[in-house]
Amino acid sequence: MNRRHFLSLAPAAASFAQTRPSLTETYRDAASRLIGAALTDEGGWTKMQYLCDRIGHRLAGSKGLERAVEWSAAEMKREGLANVVTPLVKVPHWVRGAESLMMMAPLESPVAMLGLGGSVATPPEGITAEVLCVSSYEELEAAGEAKVRGRIVLYDVPWQGYGRTVAYRSGGAVRAAKLGAVAALVRSVTPVSLRSPHTGMMSYAEGTPKIPAAAVSVEDSLRIHRLIDSGVAVRLRLRMEAKTLPDADSANVIGEIVGREKPEEIVVMGGHSDSWDVGQGAQDDASGCVAAWQGILLAKQLGLRPRRTLRVCLWVNEENGLRGGAAYREWAGATVRNHVAAVEMDGGAERPAGFGLSIQGAAPEVMARALGRMKEIGVLLRGIGAGEMTAGGGGADIGPIMRDGVPGIGHRSVGQRYFEWHHTDADTLDKIDKQDFRLNTAAMAVLGFVLADMPERLAD
Repeated sequence: MNRRHFLSLAPAAASFAQTRPSLTETYRDAASRLIGAALTDEGGWTKMQYLCDRIGHRLAGSKGLERAVEWSAAEMKREGLANVVTPLVKVPHWVRGAESLMMMAPLESPVAMLGLGGSVATPPEGITAEVLCVSSYEELEAAGEAKVRGRIVLYDVPWQGYGRTVAYRSGGAVRAAKLGAVAALVRSVTPVSLRSPHTGMMSYAEGTPKIPAAAVSVEDSLRIHRLIDSGVAVRLRLRMEAKTLPDADSANVIGEIVGREKPEEIVVMGGHSDSWDVGQGAQDDASGCVAAWQGILLAKQLGLRPRRTLRVCLWVNEENGLRGGAAYREWAGATVRNHVAAVEMDGGAERPAGFGLSIQGAAPEVMARALGRMKEIGVLLRGIGAGEMTAGGGGADIGPIMRDGVPGIGHRSVGQRYFEWHHTDADTLDKIDKQDFRLNTAAMAVLGFVLADMPERLAD
């Protein structure tokens, strides 16, 4: 939108706002009660401890995810949430198996690594080959098939932000295989490392050979690159037992506070219950699941029953398939048109900053009006530092219903250290500050309740 067009909407939005009390005025008391309850709450942290310490990591198809689904549904029922259901979701079932990476020349030395999700295995004896190190796809293409064929390609790509750098993790194996590489390695997608490899999803392309793919620590990637730059050939031996089994049964977990006046209209919020098969999936994304869940429960405990139905959904399989979000859209069916908003928290539980809003296909005046309402809610969250409301937001799990025009809202934190722990053995409960987690719960509680109770729908 150009500046002149945006400014032309401002008087209309202001006039509209003057015809009713502001959301800030209307919900100041309710927000205060929710924030106060969240900042002294112990129940959410108890859930986090159980999910992380008693269940642990939860990759799609694993026993850990099965236990998490069963426990979450049982807890929601015990707490008295309404309409608790676990709609079936078929999820991919990738198993890591044993794996290792060893430098064989110029010296024998172990290399810190994690296989990438979806990778194929090596032969039982492993793959031993010389390394070609590149820092971009342009360098790979410039090297050409003559230098790539028969080599292990290492993408030693410096951190340039997650969105840009992750492209080498997801697509690097295909690009290398097209030029004859026998395996692909990627420098872990992180700005900071303590020799900690970061896993994540990779993909293959039809018609291109499937080669094994793994991530190595930043330190090992840099060491290999330095050796090669000094004129020393580096040989590695990669062994991986990774395999993909038939799809497994899993489920989304859903619970509600039924609306008192418009129960057919829905605000859904949540996170994804699955994680990678390392660490505990604490930041990513037990924190999002529990903050949304506990936020709704606090409203129930305070007797704050909104006009509309306030729903929590713990989506499965965000990490390596996005099946949970697609299954939710199918399960919702025609009721998707009754979704007033969808809120996703999937950026960790560092100190909250606010929320971002997107409405696909909305007219500029609709977006401006909705964002204005979000800003009114934001005022209620300024005291906890979570009041910044901006255009642009959403989430992977709510993407399918956003494509039907449902307003999508993405939770945002300060994000200072999230990618240091992301997809690693270090994503454990001790990385979450308890009071920061409570602040996130408060932000989710206030936003969810006001969206579900405000007189008009967000985008009306």
